[in-house]
Amino acid sequence: MARNPIQFQPGLSLPAFLEQYGTQAQCQADLFQHRWPRGFVCPDCGNTTGCRLSRGLYQCHRCHHQTSLTAGTLFHATHLPLTTWFLAIYLLTQRKSGISALQLSRELGVTYNTAWKLKHKILQVMYERNQGEMLTGRIEMDDAYLGGERPGKRGRGAAHKFPFVAAVQTDDDGHPQRLQLRRVTGFSVSELTRIAASVAAGSQVVSDGLACFQVFDEAPYHHERHITGGGRASVENPAFNWVNTLLGNVKNAITGTYHAISGKHTPRCLAEFEYRFNRRYDLKSMIPRFLTVAARTPPMPYRLLKLAEPYA
Repeated sequence: MARNPIQFQPGLSLPAFLEQYGTQAQCQADLFQHRWPRGFVCPDCGNTTGCRLSRGLYQCHRCHHQTSLTAGTLFHATHLPLTTWFLAIYLLTQRKSGISALQLSRELGVTYNTAWKLKHKILQVMYERNQGEMLTGRIEMDDAYLGGERPGKRGRGAAHKFPFVAAVQTDDDGHPQRLQLRRVTGFSVSELTRIAASVAAGSQVVSDGLACFQVFDEAPYHHERHITGGGRASVENPAFNWVNTLLGNVKNAITGTYHAISGKHTPRCLAEFEYRFNRRYDLKSMIPRFLTVAARTPPMPYRLLKLAEPYA
């Protein structure tokens, strides 16, 4: 069997990463290019002329406002070197199954709390970048849960299980193109109506018989419903080949990386897998593309990271 060229692409090796981002000066120069690709722009008045002061700040020639390279970005007020940030971004974008905050702390040589903040700030960027992206064409959609077995109520409504909806866009040859993973409060019509906003008009939605998917019965969608029942037959239905395959990959990646996950952080965990999958065609460009977004991402203090689910 021929090797999948996407799966076996070389990616960005660790030596190549260190050659490009191994020093603080290299990281600063690269971040400057992503934040101000056409040269310095004053964040206060928009003037395009300024100078760099001896202590590393940039001063506008017009209003004399002073700013740092990281001010107002994802890296705002950080006490860590940019080399640590860039390495964290590398580890979270290049590893297929992700990396836990505990393992990240060991690889970066920082405390667990620091690694947790780094990781969740990076995942929040991924989450926000995923929002607004549309699926079109043929789309396989299914309901699923995250969470392990615990004593108490089983099945739908169990307190320890976190529901989400998976949607996979496939091409004319049946190959997966894009993925969406959306945390929901439950499988209701109102929640699926919210998810339908990211499905382009005219798309063909393939789903099972769950009642909430009736939102796709009317125009502008074409709904192909399969009453599958339960058990192995529902999993082996060829109409859901890719959504079932990717659901298995998502659950294996998340449960293999984390011992446990919190319900309020589930959207970021799902966003991490979705972000990498949708950008898998060019692994080497993933870091530059992420940095472009990070340079335009407003600061996220710790108190915001701890708040309730970002999807709510």
